[in-house]
Amino acid sequence: MGELLSDEEIETELPESWSREDDEVVRTYEFDDYLHGVNFAQMVGEIAESQVHHPEIIIGYKTVEIRLTSHEEGGITDADLEMADLIESERDA
Repeated sequence: MGELLSDEEIETELPESWSREDDEVVRTYEFDDYLHGVNFAQMVGEIAESQVHHPEIIIGYKTVEIRLTSHEEGGITDADLEMADLIESERDA
């Protein structure tokens, strides 16, 4: 998977709209309605399958929260930040 990143590496490389919470990187996306959020969560799931790196996805009424961490390594690695970047690029597409 990769080596754990230092605090400085995480701070420098973390996408702008994401935040760090302990050993996870997190972002909550907002949507106009429930089904748009569900569709987004499915897209995130497809990215996760292609990357073989699976986030925690929490679907709310008009929100979807994504939490990334590398469980095998015990914290945040390049794989987490790469997934965050991929999710951001697909969201903006």
